[in-house]
Amino acid sequence: MIENMTGTSGGDNVLAVAAPSDQDADPSVRPVEVHCHGLPGVDFSEFARLDLENVERECVREGVLSIPTLYLHRDRLADLERFMRRYDGMRRAGRIPHVVGIALEGPLLASHGGTPAATVWAPTRTEWERLAKLGDLGLQYVVLSPDAFTPASDLHGQLHSEHPGFEWIVPTLLGHGVRPALGHFTRDDPLRSACQTADIVDIAWDSEWNGRGARVVTDHLFNDMPLTIRHAFRTSRAREKRQATLAAYDLPGWGLDTMDQIAGPVPATIMREAASGRIAACINFDGEHVDLAIATRAVQLIGTDHAMVMTDRCDSARLGGQELARGRENSLWYQQDGIVAAGSQPLAQQMKNAVGHGIAGAPLRDLVAGTAHRAFGIAPGLDGSAAGAAGSAHQVRTPGE
Repeated sequence: MIENMTGTSGGDNVLAVAAPSDQDADPSVRPVEVHCHGLPGVDFSEFARLDLENVERECVREGVLSIPTLYLHRDRLADLERFMRRYDGMRRAGRIPHVVGIALEGPLLASHGGTPAATVWAPTRTEWERLAKLGDLGLQYVVLSPDAFTPASDLHGQLHSEHPGFEWIVPTLLGHGVRPALGHFTRDDPLRSACQTADIVDIAWDSEWNGRGARVVTDHLFNDMPLTIRHAFRTSRAREKRQATLAAYDLPGWGLDTMDQIAGPVPATIMREAASGRIAACINFDGEHVDLAIATRAVQLIGTDHAMVMTDRCDSARLGGQELARGRENSLWYQQDGIVAAGSQPLAQQMKNAVGHGIAGAPLRDLVAGTAHRAFGIAPGLDGSAAGAAGSAHQVRTPGE
């Protein structure tokens, strides 16, 4: 359960969030656990046998809404379609109101990172059409790499004439209300990757949008992208140098106009697009994917009304068919080759982490609830416009208020 949290300034209660007190509690005001890979004993990527009502009960217990995020093997696309029809039927019947959408990580990833390698592949035009139509059944977003078609991509050599480009993929997804979520970049040519990121955002805003809320979201900021800073300190040896490193970075002096030189063109482009309202950006607040001081400064620059916490959470030692091991010096899950696969901290803990770094009150509510409600059209009255999003900001309240 997400319990009352007390800030560090004067002991004031900055956010009171509790599980619904009865079955009639309105789930539309709940915090949103964005990009969650699994709950206790549940790997969402085993979707063919996923007990959605069990997921619903766990969400109620924790007092959150959830967007389960799946990995997809190519030979399981038909299984995914059947699952989405089951999800849609249960959602429409009111049986799983806390499970507010489904998401995919991949399959079009230039750098698979912690994603199971077998779930990284390039859909054909027909396969993209099938994926896009799942938006009609509740698919919220698909993580894809803006530089997936470059020579440095893990997919290089697998792409042929039957694979469409983003000028076709993005409008096809948006036509069914599915958002591209930008992430999993190569590190070969950061400037090119940044330009390709901006191109996709432009394509999205020039396309017909048949959803509500944000047209473009992201995978977690600073992870799986080219950087010129050290963004995380995951071992005791690294943490010994943390204070000196952060002091050298001069976080208070960061500005959006200088982020290219500070952190690199890819995070800089994402942050500027988010600050302008054209992207809803995800960032992790477990303190291990991204250092909490860096994450806090980033959302200050973006604006908490354009940023949202994603947990990347998995609660078991198995994810997407791969066995995982817990880190010895942190709470992350690792693949056998030592690559970070997922986090383990639930939204409650990540909220506490944000409070500990001075994010409280309305900014905290935006970061864990308001932005996600607006971005995914959860709150009523959203039309995706700036006016609609601004008008809805006051409609979103956090449980316990």
